[in-house]
Amino acid sequence: MNIFSHFQTIITDQLGALSAEGKLAEGLDFSKITVEPPRDAAHGDLATNAAMVLAKAAGMKPRDLAELLAAKLEAAGHFTKVDVAGPGFINLTLQPDFWRAQVAHILNARNTYGEVDAGRGELVNVEYVSANPTGPMHVGHTRGAVFGDALANLLEKAGYKVCREYYINDAGGQIEVLARSVFLRYREALGEDIGDIPEGLYPGDYLVPIGKELAAEYGDKLKAMPEADWLEIVRKRAIEAMMEMIRGDLAALGIEHEVFYSERSLHENGAVEETLAYLESKGLIYTGVLEPPKGKTPEDWEPRPQTLFKSTEFGDDVDRALKKSDGSWTYFAPDIAYHYDKYKRGAAHLIDVWGADHSGYIKRMSAAVAAVTDGKADLDVKICQLVKLYRNGEPVRMSKRAGSFVTLRDVVEEVGRDAVRFMMLYRKNDAPLDFDFAKVKEQSRENPVFYVQYAHARIHSVLRNAQAEVSGIDLSDSALAKADMALLRDEAELTLIKQMAQFPRMVQSAAEAHEPHRIAFYLYELASAFHGLWNKGKDDPSLRFILADDKSVTLARLALIRAAAYVVEAGLGILGVEAIEEMR
Repeated sequence: MNIFSHFQTIITDQLGALSAEGKLAEGLDFSKITVEPPRDAAHGDLATNAAMVLAKAAGMKPRDLAELLAAKLEAAGHFTKVDVAGPGFINLTLQPDFWRAQVAHILNARNTYGEVDAGRGELVNVEYVSANPTGPMHVGHTRGAVFGDALANLLEKAGYKVCREYYINDAGGQIEVLARSVFLRYREALGEDIGDIPEGLYPGDYLVPIGKELAAEYGDKLKAMPEADWLEIVRKRAIEAMMEMIRGDLAALGIEHEVFYSERSLHENGAVEETLAYLESKGLIYTGVLEPPKGKTPEDWEPRPQTLFKSTEFGDDVDRALKKSDGSWTYFAPDIAYHYDKYKRGAAHLIDVWGADHSGYIKRMSAAVAAVTDGKADLDVKICQLVKLYRNGEPVRMSKRAGSFVTLRDVVEEVGRDAVRFMMLYRKNDAPLDFDFAKVKEQSRENPVFYVQYAHARIHSVLRNAQAEVSGIDLSDSALAKADMALLRDEAELTLIKQMAQFPRMVQSAAEAHEPHRIAFYLYELASAFHGLWNKGKDDPSLRFILADDKSVTLARLALIRAAAYVVEAGLGILGVEAIEEMR
């Protein structure tokens, strides 16, 4: 249950009652009413802006409307305190028993706790990674991969149907470079001395096995073929090998895509021409001459007629070219067709996860989606900023072109999948991220992934100890849910419950904002509340989770921490991180 949505309904019901009694105008719009935690916890548990947003339409002063609503809410009996603050905000303090009841609610919901129906089953296409298939994934791809996967998990938790998609950029010039690089390795496998790898080709040793496979299958037949023939054979084999490698890299992070979509297929099946013909039929394509780009002098600029898309009609800064000077399509043309295809496959909500170097492409792509779908689809582009690798504070250098880059697998093998995923999400996606190998392996509060996993492991350690120390104790969820929660009286216990009860709202708000990092931050705060309660038990034996001479209190406290473990597990599940039960 999202308690904030629950009390928003209660507040709107009381407002409806005031209208029915003739004390408030009828037909008011309640859609802008919010219920959320107050900025200062000392002010209560909930705060609502109801009087502030309704006062003008109701023809009342906000404070007068707030007083009227506060009296209704006090009479409803849900609150121990109802305060009108400032010009008309209302702060609400809930009955302690309401909070205590949340423990049983979580135990009954188990791993489904936090699920909300914000998405109502609507389809969202999340396209992420989409690295050029020219080699193994490096650490620069890792952040977008983890972000996109966690976002997909989050949207599913919030009630959306999600399609996880990878766009294979297999039609550009870099693929020909890849094929020529593999052909060089093929010649090497036949015993030819190829010398140094020429400038402009991929030098990585990861291409050597493909060359050997081609040599074993074709012998020297490829060398005797016309270039156009061997280039097509090698291109296809190289892409297959690279995508197999990339799938393996992603699997190391626990990532699987449902759809791998080939850019080349758009050219082969006529989708590019079909999409642009549709835009042309709407009068959105024309032949014209663009102004010089910013920063160019007239001497640098050669004006020429081009096939252009009217992207300025949809919020872009300039109209965009669709054809190059040689008559071939620009990258933008198949990208329009690709996004139109996503829409035709049933997705009206499109999310693209891009690297930092693509931020200048957002406006044109947003304009294209608006044009080609007649405004019926929305596109949100999430930019993942660069990751800087450090080892004990010293930068780790990498160069993909030189074949000495740090791969995704290098990082996963050194620090583990969980640490990689959590730390890639413990910073907002559009902020730069420093990743220090030494720090993510620390076992301290300063290492967020350790701190959160340790909370979950500690809880299970307590449960194991209780099973051993308390004769005949039933630790099933159904038994714990029946514990006397009124025995949870310490402020730290109530703080932990209140933190757990925030989770459904956190899921909904993070999903609506497309920001999975909020879940990582939330889990750290939840772990902190649990560890704080643990430490109080160390200082005051009466607050320990297991009291040998008081089985009722023990059961209530074990119910509390078992519920906390479920919330931690659900949150880590969104991030794709394991909720471990024992630290090693």
